[in-house]
Amino acid sequence: MLCLGGLGAVAMQVRCVDSAREAARLAARGDEGAAAEAVRRTGPAGARLALHRDGEFVIARVSSQAARFLPVTVAAESVAMVEPGV
Repeated sequence: MLCLGGLGAVAMQVRCVDSAREAARLAARGDEGAAAEAVRRTGPAGARLALHRDGEFVIARVSSQAARFLPVTVAAESVAMVEPGV
C-alpha cells in the first residue's frame, strides 16, 4: 500500500507542476479566474491555488493533500513575468 501511495503522490506532483505553470502563465496575462479554472481542470482533486505578485512576476503555488495512505502535501510553484499593460 505504501508503494501505491508513493506512486500516487508522484503523479499528483506532476499534475501540480503542470497546473502551477499554466496558472502562472494565465495570471501573468491578468486572467486570475482562468488560472483558477485551469487548476480545477488540470490539477489533482482538491488542489488549492495561491497567487502572489512580486514586482514584475506572478508566483503560482498549487498544493494538494496526497493519497490518504500518506499524510503528505504535494506542491509546486511556477513563476511568470507579468505581461506589459497588466
